[in-house]
Amino acid sequence: MTEVRVPPATGHPREATSEPDLQAPGPVPRGRGPAPAGPFGILQWARWGWRQLTSMRTALILLFLLALGSVPGSVLPQQGIDPQAVQQYYAAHPALAPWLARFSLFNVFGAPWFAAIYLLLFLSLAGCVVPRTFRLAFAARQQPPRAPRNLSRLPLVSTMASPLAADAALAASSALLAGKRFRVRAGDGWISAEKGYLREAGNLLFHLALLALLAAVSLGGLFGYKANRLLVAGQSFGNTVTALDQFRPGRLVSASDLQPFSIALDSFSARYVSSGPDMGQPAAFNAYLSYQAQPGAVTQRYDLQVNHPLNVDNVKVYLIGHGYAPVFRVTDGTGRVVFNGPVPFIPVAVNSLMSEGVVKVPDARPQQLGFAGVFLPTTVDVGGKLQSAFPAPYRPAVSLVSFAGNLGMNSGVPQSVYQLDTAGLHRLAVQPRPLSPGQSIRLPNGMGTLAFTGYRQWISLAITYDPGQLPALIAAIAALAGLLVSFLVRRRRVFLRAVPAAGGGSTVEFAGLARTESSETFGAEFAELSAELSAALASAGERGPHGTAPAGKTPSGAAPTTHAAAVPSADSPASADVPPSPNLPSSPDERE
Repeated sequence: MTEVRVPPATGHPREATSEPDLQAPGPVPRGRGPAPAGPFGILQWARWGWRQLTSMRTALILLFLLALGSVPGSVLPQQGIDPQAVQQYYAAHPALAPWLARFSLFNVFGAPWFAAIYLLLFLSLAGCVVPRTFRLAFAARQQPPRAPRNLSRLPLVSTMASPLAADAALAASSALLAGKRFRVRAGDGWISAEKGYLREAGNLLFHLALLALLAAVSLGGLFGYKANRLLVAGQSFGNTVTALDQFRPGRLVSASDLQPFSIALDSFSARYVSSGPDMGQPAAFNAYLSYQAQPGAVTQRYDLQVNHPLNVDNVKVYLIGHGYAPVFRVTDGTGRVVFNGPVPFIPVAVNSLMSEGVVKVPDARPQQLGFAGVFLPTTVDVGGKLQSAFPAPYRPAVSLVSFAGNLGMNSGVPQSVYQLDTAGLHRLAVQPRPLSPGQSIRLPNGMGTLAFTGYRQWISLAITYDPGQLPALIAAIAALAGLLVSFLVRRRRVFLRAVPAAGGGSTVEFAGLARTESSETFGAEFAELSAELSAALASAGERGPHGTAPAGKTPSGAAPTTHAAAVPSADSPASADVPPSPNLPSSPDERE
């Protein structure tokens, strides 16, 4: 029988050990900053600043700022992901968009302020985690501390009588604790054991994995690149800087580092919901591609869909948008065909895919020609205004405004292919009207004709090469595993002291201390362990290999005498071991 004594829930004494402190360095107390003067003033300020940067409080603040800074990247369209959406945002908010661009809110993850937060967080975690790694490696090799002399001070205490001699009782207890995977340390008349070392290892794994995650993101930023390409059906391109519409390389990426693949768009099909409240919403997109991993390689085909990227030579190609490219044929005043081909129009209405675009004809004579207008997949007349009722091309039509003059393309100032600079142009006296495929308009004053011959579809591709993606995934999984280990594993210690009893056998005092949780939570496990220890001592006493039963008792069926642990009185022989103050240890052995 055992008796477990649990003190009132007023908190247990804080244990002091000789182990190194595994807590992250905290901020310097107020009034203890570095001295501003003296020969070592600058060095002291540097040390003080490093302590502030590597404190856990600073790391949490930087982590919060990093999460807060990522919000605009999720809310606002980003140049690296959807440049067409950025252009639409400029058109919808002409006054606000330039201000957002000044703060790099359309390219958040490449902004200088985001990089500053990222680098400071990296330094803070490195300065916090790396020293802890060495301290934990040292602490992991350490044995449990010596057992306190006065075990009655600990939150959980159980005393039991054993028929075994003191040394035999300790040996049997040590075997039991070792079988339960406690790390056991034995001394003269005492045993200390500890379990749950993996808790700190899980905590450290989480921080190291977080550091590795930041390093993986940095790896992708240095050696990766992102690009965009708008590809019309029937066209192809090679993965070169000149063939890409937008190219954003990493810091250490040059044009020669691009993988030499090529992609052609054979056809594109889209299906939309035709009825119900979701009418007009996309149901499926399929872009049928032909590609070669390198020049001269075997041509392969792939059905590119949303969230199913093409992986070619470790580069991922995503389908991020689509639209229509009306096909025009322009004949100038001399009778020459000066333009014949598709022109991508950019959607301005997502649900109906009504699109806007321009046609520039710099080779026309006697004057250069320009056209601006809209493409309507399913044309309807709503109160005398043309609109598109559905994104599928059921009644395609195009309506254009005609201009002539100087397009300004030779001025040296770059122009957007989706905008028409009318500063050097004058509008022609041609009444805009919807043109169906096969129809044309004649320009006045013998300046030529424009024919709308049909349409093609185009897709927008996001090309991404990120060598840090797989390391980032591994680091994220390791961080989650470390977090689970640190939450599930508990640190706890138990101590035993055995002294010879007056009538033979021994008296065993068993105490426990939870290092990472309250005594109430550890109490159930301690009570179960105490019962198993009592049963093991009684069983070993019946076998009698290491000791004899107390006088007057038979080994079989004899119950050990149990009493509550108490502080000896001043008249007892053990009073010499009691410290002068019950709240302060009297020797290093009592620090636990």
